[in-house]
Amino acid sequence: MSHRIDIRFAALKNAGRKALVPFITAGDPAKEATVPVLHALVAAGADLLELGVPFSDPMADGPVIQRSSERALARGVGTDYVFECVREFRQRDDVTPVVLMGYLNPIEMRGHDRYARDAAEAGVDGVLLVDLPPEEAGPLRAAFNAHGIALISLAAPTTSPERLARLAAEAQGYVYYVSFAGVTGADRIDVADVALRAGNLRAMAAVPVLIGFGIRDAVSAATMSRLADGVVVGSALVETIAAARSPDDAAKLAADFLAPLRLALDTP
Repeated sequence: MSHRIDIRFAALKNAGRKALVPFITAGDPAKEATVPVLHALVAAGADLLELGVPFSDPMADGPVIQRSSERALARGVGTDYVFECVREFRQRDDVTPVVLMGYLNPIEMRGHDRYARDAAEAGVDGVLLVDLPPEEAGPLRAAFNAHGIALISLAAPTTSPERLARLAAEAQGYVYYVSFAGVTGADRIDVADVALRAGNLRAMAAVPVLIGFGIRDAVSAATMSRLADGVVVGSALVETIAAARSPDDAAKLAADFLAPLRLALDTP
């Protein structure tokens, strides 16, 4: 559905490499830092970028991302700002996929078709919504697909076999597999359980499977990457750049954080 996402994962597969996908919250640690940080992450080895859309009730997020969302909202960050960030990012980078990660309410307020059209015009490739049940995703998926945007599926250890089969069948771009039942930023991964569940999901899905939640450093990234097609790192990165003194400092902190993870994923 999204040519950038599909092209990137095809290239990774051909090269025998694992995807490294960092997450940051738009507008944090400063509105002026978002685009420089995105570019710094790509330079440090990011294959795809997840950009968090701040929301007032981020139920799936732990304290670190909750606080980053609160700070961004206090700075007046909203959907228009997020689209503008992607649009500015695209002026220098037209190949790295960008996926927005957030909640359904802002999309409902804007309207499905208008949101999809505005997102596509900005250069967004996919959207991941943590509070959209797959049984209710049809109309929104149709609106997104009409504008070339992938609706990314989310799966968890608590996902029933029936729902998992449906997610796998309908998946676009990639599937984000949550490594444990809980919120972002926690650290209680059962590697054997993740291996079993992620393996079953990979066998069913026609798209790559990425593992997220609880990945904090090079060691955990390398461990989880062996069980899937790549990893997503969010809370640890968001926490690292929160102390930045300037946009340039935030970009440097982001690059310094991500580079060891890239090296770990590329080391046999």
